[in-house]
Amino acid sequence: MLVSEIMLQQTPVVRVLPVWEEWLRRWPEPAALAREPAGEAVRAWGRLGYPRRALRLHAAAAAIERDHGGRVPQDYAELLGLPGVGSYTAAAVAAFAFGRRETVVDTNIRRVHARLFSGSALPAPALTAAEMRLAAELLPSDAGSSVRWNASVMELGALVCTARAPKCAVCPVRDRCAWLAAGEPPPSYTPKGQAWHGTDRQVRGGVMAVLRLADSPVPAEMFRQAPADLGFEAAGIGVPLAALHRLNCAPEQLERALAGLLEDGLAELHQGGYRLPA
Repeated sequence: MLVSEIMLQQTPVVRVLPVWEEWLRRWPEPAALAREPAGEAVRAWGRLGYPRRALRLHAAAAAIERDHGGRVPQDYAELLGLPGVGSYTAAAVAAFAFGRRETVVDTNIRRVHARLFSGSALPAPALTAAEMRLAAELLPSDAGSSVRWNASVMELGALVCTARAPKCAVCPVRDRCAWLAAGEPPPSYTPKGQAWHGTDRQVRGGVMAVLRLADSPVPAEMFRQAPADLGFEAAGIGVPLAALHRLNCAPEQLERALAGLLEDGLAELHQGGYRLPA
């Protein structure tokens, strides 16, 4: 549950599922992951994006092995103390994995609450204290009902009360919906997706694709010079390296990407080249 919750942060289920299945096949227990180098977690992360999450999962596995006898803690506060675990993830794992009464508030739940109770097409761009208070007030008092409530509202938002095309005709609570009663007013803002093409994130992703396939440190020159000028085929990284160079990024952007990966612990210098962390 902890692995899936962290993988699903900002990543759709369809992309997460095959990586999650392979991850649990390889590391069925936290101790198994903790014994591996952090770089192996980053390598197995593949193209899920935001690979720092892989480092946090590895650190969480080490903390679970060291401080919790190798078992994922059930208590919200203890979960919150694990590396990379925020308030939502701690609440979701405590509720859905261990049946605890916790206030779980994700994007889908926020949207249902906004429409059903506030009459707004969308929740505020960022989670507010008022939203958390409302969610806590709505949560049933007994643990079993609270878990079902959290799961039900989340599924309602994911399958019926969707962001772009809500299926109001089949909604089981349409008669109580403040947004429908108000005439379905439009949202007060336009959600904007994160840019990708041409960004530092894209260049970082290109560098990481090279490092994931490399079985030895990659010399800096391979990143900085055109592929035609280098004999890189034997290193087994020709395809991702060529893809990185096709981005035609500015030299300073590549340097920012390399420096940022080192700073974030996603890469390290070894024998004059770049590699995943040991």
